[in-house]
Amino acid sequence: MRGQDWIERAGELFEAAMFRGDASALDRSDDALDAVEAPLAMARGKVLHVRFLNDREENAQELVLFERAAELYERLGDVSGEADALFWIGCWHQVVKGDGVTGRPYFERSYALAKSVDDRMTMSYATRHLGFADRDAGRFDQARERLTESVTLRREIGFRPGEAAGLVALAYLAAETGDPAAASHRLDEAQSVAESCGAKAVSGWIEQARTHIRS
Repeated sequence: MRGQDWIERAGELFEAAMFRGDASALDRSDDALDAVEAPLAMARGKVLHVRFLNDREENAQELVLFERAAELYERLGDVSGEADALFWIGCWHQVVKGDGVTGRPYFERSYALAKSVDDRMTMSYATRHLGFADRDAGRFDQARERLTESVTLRREIGFRPGEAAGLVALAYLAAETGDPAAASHRLDEAQSVAESCGAKAVSGWIEQARTHIRS
């Protein structure tokens, strides 16, 4: 159901409990309201994360929102939603706080849950950031494997902007491990994909990467 449908359903259950004495309607209304609150918390958390990426000003409410979403999705039995929320909790630790060690278990749990329901979008995010954690720990082969898996998953589901972003990550890794030719090739691939889907922000990342790799 859509968000508005869940709200209307909660209103109907309120009336059933209040006026018709249906005590069981209270528990059912909790589920209806949780189904509204969970995606709203996720959406607000993601907006705060993008704001952080733009201005680098931390807002602790971001973590609160993702943790609340994870709690609600688990209560609802929504495995895909819980996997997504756990990924973003990990992302807050890794990206906002610079603590990939704390973030890693969230990525691992997110990946496992997403895989259990074939949620390849969330799998692509979780394995990407596990790759970043491996890179930071000096496990370059494992990092390459995970980043490549992320790109493959994104190709499979047609997530073209994400595919381009994944190729940029592989380019950085190639440069870091002493293979500038492979890095340049990955960036050319990324540019082609980004242009094909109008991912202007990713095109900007590609230019930054070229400058970084040449310097």
